[in-house]
Amino acid sequence: MLTRLLGPQHRHLWFWIFTGPFVVGLFVFSYLPILWSLALSFFDARNTVTPTDFVGFANYATVLGDAAFTSSLGTFSVFALFIVPATYALSLALALSVNRLRFARAFFRSVFFLPTACSYVAASLIWKMSIFSGVRFGLANTVLRWFGADPVAWLSTAHPPWYWVVIVSVRLWLQAGFYMVLLLAGLQRIPGVLYEAAAVDGARPGWQTFRYITFPQLRATSVAVLLLLVINAFQSFDEFYNLLSSARGYPPYARPPLVYLYYVALGQGQDLGVGSAGAIVLALVIAVVTVAAARWSGLGRKET
Repeated sequence: MLTRLLGPQHRHLWFWIFTGPFVVGLFVFSYLPILWSLALSFFDARNTVTPTDFVGFANYATVLGDAAFTSSLGTFSVFALFIVPATYALSLALALSVNRLRFARAFFRSVFFLPTACSYVAASLIWKMSIFSGVRFGLANTVLRWFGADPVAWLSTAHPPWYWVVIVSVRLWLQAGFYMVLLLAGLQRIPGVLYEAAAVDGARPGWQTFRYITFPQLRATSVAVLLLLVINAFQSFDEFYNLLSSARGYPPYARPPLVYLYYVALGQGQDLGVGSAGAIVLALVIAVVTVAAARWSGLGRKET
């Protein structure tokens, strides 16, 4: 019996020795908080994580009845519809450019990937205090002055809301390199004989080969990248909190759902029950959107 549990040459034992700490950490720091959050969502949990008053679905009714939360979901659905294809297009353009290089490919791959190592907090502060500071001598306003344009208060709530330019630009800078590496790996897996056969058949290099060979062969990688982008769009927090938390008149609908939940659960009221209910609702929204996107893209469908 012991031999069966340990496996041949104690392979089962060594498997659990190496993977056990990660499994325990995953359960303690991921699955257990999710289960506890689900439990808290059914209790009146103000300023406590050990509530006793069961309220059923009252917390869900509260969070879904709050216009700030529902409007943030709508706003960030539109935000996802913009930022997801924009990031994908930029990442694909970078991957195609790097893949065509014959020299210094590793150098440019590292240069474009390097922003991924920067934290969202540090990048947001650089964007806020240096590039888009809103003063005359900020980098963005200096460039505008070169073209004769007036300085712009980038992080103000005036119309048009220029803070979206700041948020989108920092997010593209931080994310494009990571997804470029994923798409570059997909490009390098495309057999070269396909391009040789296309050249023999008279296909011109460029748009024709990209449309009929490169893009279809990247389908699996593209679906994975798009799903990751959708999930990350709804999980936005750091850049919004650091760029706009101190802005006066900051419209509630522009807050991402995670910032809203942060203020509800850890703000002045510390309503952990409503915050947990909102987290569960957000998780369900992400799951539904992800599954819908996967079904629409044909993920898992057998090729014919």
